[in-house]
Amino acid sequence: MQVEILGNADTVTEQNGALVVKTPQAQARVMVYSPTIIRICISKNFDEADSSFAVIEKPLDKFTYQKLTDTIEVSTSALKLVINKNPLRFNFYTADGNALSGDDARFGTTWQAERVINYRKLYADEKFIGLGEKAGDLNRRGCNYVNWNTDAAMHTITTDPLYKTFPFFIGLHSGLTYGLFFDNTHKSYFDFGATTDEQMSWFGADGGDMNYYFFGAQSIRNILEDYTWLTGRMEMPPLWSLGYQQCRWSYMSANEVLAIARKFREKNIPADVIYCDIDYMDGFKIFTWNKETFPDPKGMIAELKAINFRLVTIVDPGIKIDEEYAEYKEGVANNYFATYPNGELFTASVWPGRCHFPDFLNEEVREWWGVSFKALTGPGVEGFWNDMNEPAAWGQNMPWLVKFGEKFMPEIRNVYGMQMARATYNGTKRILNNKRPFILTRAAYAGTQRYSAVWTGDNAATDEHMLFGQRLVNSLGLTGMSLTGVDIGGFMGNPTPELMVRWNSLGVYTPMFRNHAAKGMVMREPWQWGEENEQVIKKDIEQRYKLLPYIYSGFYQSAQTGLPLSRTLAIDYTADENIFDVKYQNQFLFGDSILVAPVISTAETVDVYLPAGDWYRLSSDEKYTGKQVINVQCPLTDLPVFVKAGGIIPMQSIIQSTNEQGDGLLFIHIWNGSQSNEFIYYEDDGTSYDYQKGAYYKRTIVFDPQKKEIIFSAVEGIYQSKYSKVEVVWHGFEEGVLGSEFENGSEIISITY
Repeated sequence: MQVEILGNADTVTEQNGALVVKTPQAQARVMVYSPTIIRICISKNFDEADSSFAVIEKPLDKFTYQKLTDTIEVSTSALKLVINKNPLRFNFYTADGNALSGDDARFGTTWQAERVINYRKLYADEKFIGLGEKAGDLNRRGCNYVNWNTDAAMHTITTDPLYKTFPFFIGLHSGLTYGLFFDNTHKSYFDFGATTDEQMSWFGADGGDMNYYFFGAQSIRNILEDYTWLTGRMEMPPLWSLGYQQCRWSYMSANEVLAIARKFREKNIPADVIYCDIDYMDGFKIFTWNKETFPDPKGMIAELKAINFRLVTIVDPGIKIDEEYAEYKEGVANNYFATYPNGELFTASVWPGRCHFPDFLNEEVREWWGVSFKALTGPGVEGFWNDMNEPAAWGQNMPWLVKFGEKFMPEIRNVYGMQMARATYNGTKRILNNKRPFILTRAAYAGTQRYSAVWTGDNAATDEHMLFGQRLVNSLGLTGMSLTGVDIGGFMGNPTPELMVRWNSLGVYTPMFRNHAAKGMVMREPWQWGEENEQVIKKDIEQRYKLLPYIYSGFYQSAQTGLPLSRTLAIDYTADENIFDVKYQNQFLFGDSILVAPVISTAETVDVYLPAGDWYRLSSDEKYTGKQVINVQCPLTDLPVFVKAGGIIPMQSIIQSTNEQGDGLLFIHIWNGSQSNEFIYYEDDGTSYDYQKGAYYKRTIVFDPQKKEIIFSAVEGIYQSKYSKVEVVWHGFEEGVLGSEFENGSEIISITY
């Protein structure tokens, strides 16, 4: 197989706002999207439609460039792209000339048949973070990965690939930052110096264009803001989806579902969500109910709602071949399913047996799929769990000659799950009439945050999977996915009581807090672990509900800026080498002010690295100086959680579900520090889209460390807060030195030391 290397520039022209450079091998287009985002698309057969599943923004009409003898220089206020003509190579610099990243001078972009690869310079101190759901350490240097969405049942902490494709990473070197998003849906590869004797890094795909977006903002926060501007941001999730979620494969009948829900209420253990896995269906056929075990879905859901539970039901893509089945007949009649090149319908076996698979790339198919959800929304379902959408079939990978419309399997596998989530989201949003649906998907591609939450698939009931899951959540946060979760307790295997308790305590600080287990595994509800452990689990779930005002405000931040709720310490402490140490790489910030140190279930003490600044242990208010390793006690009753000095955390009293109005009292906790801080508090009705029309309540809370004051800004928005009174709780202050100012709103009823 011959290697073609991108050669010398023949012509340089400007076409429709793009700089077009032609070589004997291909043509390269350069487009500027913002001062910090430049796109390079190198193609042998450029498609003028230039569509993307991920990107929702358009390039600028004009940009500044200069043709020189041997180079072309594209300049923005933040970036300089130097294009070497002979051979054609692309090198990115900051506006003041610091090298960020660029092509390897020898190879640049190459082709071997249809496979296209870009080889890049590798700096001595360069680190790489990102790629979403990937095994390995926080720093990806020395690792290589494949993106090929896979039903990775029984995966280990080293398995690759897994379920999702997020071809976006951030590079760090010389005190500089940059990002790179390779928008190519074919099977793709990323190698961060693993196979090249540290000479270079490389990435590419089995087909398609060398099409990437380069981000030059000089902080990880700003790169994430740019990336999520380009690919979209999440909408506000339904508030109920942020409460505790109880799931199992499967609760086998309506009676069992109701019994579980009632027991939560009897025991006063807060919860909001219960799931129905595949056994609620008639023969595993999508959009049906088992008439024997779930004879009255509407009645069951009404009873659940009467005690403030929402139901989430699973939906797989495989449509059973059954002449009596409406979705099958409609799909066949309208040519909605994947085919072989000769027009025969592709068939594979999944849970219902022999199935066909909808072509979710087709808008008409997505519309049809969305309308079909009336079978679930009619009885009252508001949450929809998309599974098996890699797409999965017994035997895993579908043949490459399978067609979805005009595209073959190799090009669409990595986006199939995303397009299913898109169809589910758009359809249920339309049906639910201004009520926010909750969508959860297993497979995903860049941009999925616009439609759905994700979870990390079929994990195992081990300590190493618990820690690995947190790394996955943190890494997914670097790809725009903020509403993420894991199967608390492990999907496969049986956790020890200690592991269940510990994992549940970590679940408090996981964006989606869902307990889930496979068929045949021990029951996982909070009361299954003995009275003493039940009380610990209950206390931790109550802590989650106390924190919901902080968590919901954190999701508002995600919706506005793309910053995730669970965030690796690399975001805020990029230059601190200690946070990349494998001993501390699982630690993360939960929102702006809370630092969580995951720890295995058998440990009684643990070393925790605290970054610069002062920190307080949340459970005791014990103060620590940062930039050091501390050894702390970590009994099962007290996960190591710390609050940054100056931290502002709104909390509420314990409620049993998010549907409860509560006592109207909002607690604003402030931890003393020497640096000023502010927190944007956000509230809306938690269920509708009225917030997009101004029906929200927002105010900025400022802590002034010199005056020891907390200042509340005027309220923005027309929503009436559900809290009528505020209590400010001060931590780490001396009595008698506090002032406060409170404008336009609730009354401070007391100040507590």
